[in-house]
Amino acid sequence: MTSPPSAPEPHGPASGSTQSHAHGHTHSHGPAAPVSKHLRKVIAAVLIPFAAAVVVGLVAFWPGGAPAHERTGVGFDRQTQDGRVTKVVSVNCADVNASQVPATGDTSTAAGQEAVNEQTGKCKKATVEVTSGKDKGRTFVEVVQPDAPRQLREGQGVVVAYAPDAPRDLQYSVTDVDRAFPMALLAGIFALAVIVVGRLRGLMALVALAVSFAVLTLFILPAILQGSNPLVVAVIGASAIMLIALYTCHGLTARTSVAVLGTLISLVLIGLLGSLFIGWAVLSGNTDDNTGLIHGLYPDIDMSGLLLAGVIIGSLGVLDDVTVTQTSAVWELHQADPAMGARGLYRAGIRIGRDHIASVVNTLVLAYAGAALPLLLLFSIAQSSVGTVANSELVAEEIVRTLVGSIGLVASVPVTTALAALVVSADRTGLGAGAGAPAPARTGRGRRRKA
Repeated sequence: MTSPPSAPEPHGPASGSTQSHAHGHTHSHGPAAPVSKHLRKVIAAVLIPFAAAVVVGLVAFWPGGAPAHERTGVGFDRQTQDGRVTKVVSVNCADVNASQVPATGDTSTAAGQEAVNEQTGKCKKATVEVTSGKDKGRTFVEVVQPDAPRQLREGQGVVVAYAPDAPRDLQYSVTDVDRAFPMALLAGIFALAVIVVGRLRGLMALVALAVSFAVLTLFILPAILQGSNPLVVAVIGASAIMLIALYTCHGLTARTSVAVLGTLISLVLIGLLGSLFIGWAVLSGNTDDNTGLIHGLYPDIDMSGLLLAGVIIGSLGVLDDVTVTQTSAVWELHQADPAMGARGLYRAGIRIGRDHIASVVNTLVLAYAGAALPLLLLFSIAQSSVGTVANSELVAEEIVRTLVGSIGLVASVPVTTALAALVVSADRTGLGAGAGAPAPARTGRGRRRKA
């Protein structure tokens, strides 16, 4: 009769060992903790139709390449070849600028000072050899003025423009220097740094970056040139980039799926706001030489729609960062305190998000301001008022682009945080109902107390 009381004693340590193992195993999953089957079905029911719609859109709007056109010889629309500077000699500017109007000697203006330099300064006469194309080996002479921003040196690689309708001696001219090696070296350093620090995750990020550029160059740009609606093309292309980039970098998990949903909702908001205010502010999207050239070559392109497409694509990269960070924060909070409910997770996550909002919005505004810095300098030189500057279409475009993107970023924080909090709290309930890890631990403690 003494055996029943003593029987549980050997099982006590075993049960304690099981409890310790279960506890350690629960926390060892970290960020990759699985979710319940029910939640996976709910997320799949939302994302699978969306992904299918994106694939259908890609097939329906696939352009099959950019349409051909006759080259205008203006700006980037020129025939170019590779070249190399073989010889550089110094000459008197008066000898090579003999056909120009003589300088008046007035150096009070920039034009007058330039005219004096062209007559009295030392110029360079560079002999350039064409190293690619049908005229490979042909040479021509390029005169470089003393105040030219780009000076040539012997052995330097250059880009030369070809004008077939010009006289033979004037068919080739230097348009730029060859920057292929430093650009390739910088890209290699960037890739190496990403892989060394990020390891496998960094490698996958580079793969996602390559795919994003492929979607941009093979689908978005040619489809717009073919005459498709720029907004529809941008939404389809941005959605494809979002799905590929997020799942490639962060894995096919419920956490990534929540970030995808948050990004999608924010993109819809950005599209609606951008469409409203671009139309309300009467922004044409045709404000500089490049957009003017595009409109001249392809007059059927909706330039205001192209502006809106740029807003959506430009906001996507920062949105991914915000939504993934917020989702990860909520998941980690749940891992640290599994008893925390949806409301507590949302409050804690939104406190993290407020710091993220401040830094990201500042980053976005400064990025756009830096890109438009020469334009802002021109307005500063003209001593224009703030109202005049903001009302000009060039600056108004950047203001709308910045503010619409920032509103989408700000909205993505509470939206993604709420989605993540609802998912992890619902998942906690689902796991608790289904013989989770904590149950054996409580049973083990009960057995020891009864013993």
